Amino acid sequence: MSPTRQDAWSQDEDLLLAEVVLRYIREGGTQLQAFEEVGKRLSRTAAACGFRWNSYVRKQYKSGIELAKKQRKELKNQAAIPSGQLPQPVLNSTTHLQEEENDELNFQAVIHFLQRLYKKAEISESIQEDKEKSYGKIKELEKQTYYLAAENERLEKNLKAIEEDYRSLMEIMERARKMVVLQDGDREPRAKYQMDKNGNLERVE
Repeated sequence: MSPTRQDAWSQDEDLLLAEVVLRYIREGGTQLQAFEEVGKRLSRTAAACGFRWNSYVRKQYKSGIELAKKQRKELKNQAAIPSGQLPQPVLNSTTHLQEEENDELNFQAVIHFLQRLYKKAEISESIQEDKEKSYGKIKELEKQTYYLAAENERLEKNLKAIEEDYRSLMEIMERARKMVVLQDGDREPRAKYQMDKNGNLERVE
């Protein structure tokens, strides 16, 4: 016994489900019997087939269901009429005409269903392409964000270094100014100064 499937339904499986259910409706059978037959053919449970029919497939075949019900009534009426009351040639021509009309209606329903599926597939494919483009743009923006964050951090470090150098330079200039003022006040001979390795000015004797 093959394991019960739980994967997604394909278009061919939906078509098979619709075909079997419509045949059972037309022939006077029950939908449960149809679900059991489809379940055996697709290795699915009858409950899964019934859920798929009621939740999705049945909505796509409203006209087909009505047509199958009419055919079932016609078959019952024909079975109730004695065969001798209706001329055989008329019965044959009517039956052929109904079969041609039914085939045409079923064919149109299938074409309409396939066209809708094709449009849905196109929309789905377009949405997928848009998603992929959006993901690509997001990744590119993330890269740019990381680069800008690193560049901003580097600039902040440079700015701090410049500010520290500026403060050090101002301190040295202030010290030099004070020394010049003191020297002028004492009226002593001008002394010579030099900068040590720590950036401080020291008097040279």
